[in-house]
Amino acid sequence: MLFAFLATAVYFVLPLPAWAAERPNIVFILADDLGYGDVGCYNPESVIPTPNLDRLAEQGMRFTDAHSPCTVCTPTRYSLLTGQMAFRVPRGGSVFTGAGGPSLIAPDRLTLPKMLRDAGYATACFGKWHVGMTFYDKENKPIHKGGLDAVRRIDYARPIVGGPLDCGFDQFFGTACCPTTDWLYAFIDGNRVPTPPTTQLDRGPLPKHPYANDNRPGMVAPDFDLEEVDITFLNKSKAFLENHIKTSPEKPFFLFHSTQAVHLPSFPGKRFKGKTRSGPHGDFIFELDYVVGELTEALERLGVANNTVVMFSSDNGPEVSTVYYMRRDHQHDGARPWRGVKRDNWEGGHRVPFIVRWPGRVKAGSTSDQITSLTDVMATIAAIIDVELPDSAAEDSYSMLPALLGQDQAPIRPYLLQQGFGGARYLAIRRGRWKYLAHKGSGGNRYESHRLLKKYWLPDTAPDAPGQLYDLEVDPGETKNLYFDHPTIVAELKSLLQESITSGRSAPLRK
Repeated sequence: MLFAFLATAVYFVLPLPAWAAERPNIVFILADDLGYGDVGCYNPESVIPTPNLDRLAEQGMRFTDAHSPCTVCTPTRYSLLTGQMAFRVPRGGSVFTGAGGPSLIAPDRLTLPKMLRDAGYATACFGKWHVGMTFYDKENKPIHKGGLDAVRRIDYARPIVGGPLDCGFDQFFGTACCPTTDWLYAFIDGNRVPTPPTTQLDRGPLPKHPYANDNRPGMVAPDFDLEEVDITFLNKSKAFLENHIKTSPEKPFFLFHSTQAVHLPSFPGKRFKGKTRSGPHGDFIFELDYVVGELTEALERLGVANNTVVMFSSDNGPEVSTVYYMRRDHQHDGARPWRGVKRDNWEGGHRVPFIVRWPGRVKAGSTSDQITSLTDVMATIAAIIDVELPDSAAEDSYSMLPALLGQDQAPIRPYLLQQGFGGARYLAIRRGRWKYLAHKGSGGNRYESHRLLKKYWLPDTAPDAPGQLYDLEVDPGETKNLYFDHPTIVAELKSLLQESITSGRSAPLRK
């Protein structure tokens, strides 16, 4: 009852300060499984050209200590859209597949798009959703499972519940889960599937290479081209921008563009095949960069770039097999310079690119070493548009606006929470140089027995310790476990982590 009361608390849209009299448009581009080392401006040794992302960084601010809230996609997306760590909600460690649901986002939860819509924004989401939604069968019973049988049970004449339209978006076109991996290979328009799947996916004609082995044998719609999904999403976002500027130029907009790239399988579109010297996955990253370039070019062409905040990031670190084969075959390290990959609570699993461009406000070519998380996007945007968040929302969100404006004189975040694959079983906390993992191992992958990862297994230097402590300032590779060397720091971080769990928040109360 207390949660229900708090979640419905009012929040206030305040008069804008003089410097922000015209609320900016906001575009957030979220890549999938893109590593810190996959982007040229973050990795000088990258062999993959990313000219548009590099240019975006040259025009704005590049954060060097930014993190996805979790090391896998569904919890990170929840946290981005709500400003709350996903482990705090039921099934917050889940990764949905097929007809998976219900939505992790409670109906009365204030979300980033709800906040913006209530502030007068047009809101649109195009691409991968993956926060859960509810499909129904012909008996009007909810379906909340993955798998082929669940997809075959869907009654496509019934509306979908709990998707983007129920979470604050005016428009949505995309997929329920991973577009080219999961059991349901069909597009959703609003809350319906206009072209239902009719046949089971035949993987025979699909490309064959080390990055192509991730298709579940689900049902596919006749208009669903697995190799052109990102171009379909791009065209939808560009059409939204063009139509909005034509019909409602006075109204600010929020566009959330959520890509398939560069999640496995790496199926670059036809025009991108062979465009790099780094194989299909390199070509796929190059296609992602093209998407970024097309969206930023559209803003320029439509005359709104100067009043648009563009944010770009990734939902977690690079996938196991992409790191292994890209290192082996192309001398490219998508996790560079960090230890770990997707699912791991080591840095490579969650330290991600984060670039923000806001002409006239964010200094071009600047960098920030502020520790930040994608949970911070909600409080940051609230500060940009001068909306006061209630204490019942964005419980793990800090505003990075002072950093964006070059006004930060000290660390904004006193500490950072991280969530490994599996929810509350695998938590970590970072305070300054110190990082404490409240578990043994990576918190995700099992290196000792993994066919590909055992090559990168490092022995724990404190094998009897129940957790891990690293000094990232002197040991950024997280090679020496200092758990027994600094018992006071371990005790402090344990206590701080427990306090944030018990209190239900890591951000301070706002009133």
